[in-house]
Amino acid sequence: MFELIIFFGFATVLVCAALGVIISRNPIHSVMFLVLSFFTSAILWLLLEAEFLAMTLVLVYVGAVMVLFLFVVMMLNIDTSTVRSHFMRYAPLGVLVALIGVGEVWSVFWLRSEGLSTLAKPVAAPADYSNTAELGAVLYTEHVYAFELASFVLLLAIIAAIVLTMRRRPGLKVQDIGKQVAVKRDDRLRIVKMKAETE
Repeated sequence: MFELIIFFGFATVLVCAALGVIISRNPIHSVMFLVLSFFTSAILWLLLEAEFLAMTLVLVYVGAVMVLFLFVVMMLNIDTSTVRSHFMRYAPLGVLVALIGVGEVWSVFWLRSEGLSTLAKPVAAPADYSNTAELGAVLYTEHVYAFELASFVLLLAIIAAIVLTMRRRPGLKVQDIGKQVAVKRDDRLRIVKMKAETE
């Protein structure tokens, strides 16, 4: 019973934070509501005994991605009046997505009322159980090729981003690594000898 109270409490906070992301008119406030959503989702994952995923969510998304979002939003100098004027344009699509989400939640409650075993409470893991070790064992044995493919795609995306930023354009200062390596001390340093001055 206590776990249900905690779950519904944090689930309510999560839903309110998600609504705050959408409804808030200040982009900075929206980003902060999204940070709260990630934290609350991490707590819900802790309730499911998925500690590794919860910590990854906090470290990667809150610690890196959301900080990047915050810097981008603060540097873009978004015109809030334009954002407010376009808010109602996307309202029908938002209502449609919300109705689909409500339908999915209702289907979960309907399945539970039918007594199906798909929503059976998971068996509690023993004290010495480590889901990090289990996840690593599955990731590096059964799904090792998919994992390597995903890492290759991410590496390719990083290289593509660097290439796009280093493309030739007017006013771009390009380093010539060969010239920098081949430079000699005598070309850059000149020792000047002068007499000492006395008052």
